[in-house]
Amino acid sequence: MAWQLQEAKAKFSELFQKALDEGPQTVTRHGKDAVVMLSAEAYRKLQEGKPSLKEVLMSGPEGELELPPRVVQEREIDW
Repeated sequence: MAWQLQEAKAKFSELFQKALDEGPQTVTRHGKDAVVMLSAEAYRKLQEGKPSLKEVLMSGPEGELELPPRVVQEREIDW
């Protein structure tokens, strides 16, 4: 169900309970989806199995990574 922001503020307890009982609740602002309220359990389920940044970086190809040589441009500085 989508809730307008003003209605969500006025009926926060109801919004809260519906998120627990019925699942995620969308709150709109100016007619556009703004946020979703969901239970902590639903949030944890979304996070399960999601790799951390470290795990993503460590899962890359093994071996040496060939990088092009770094080009350093020297410049003269007047003191």
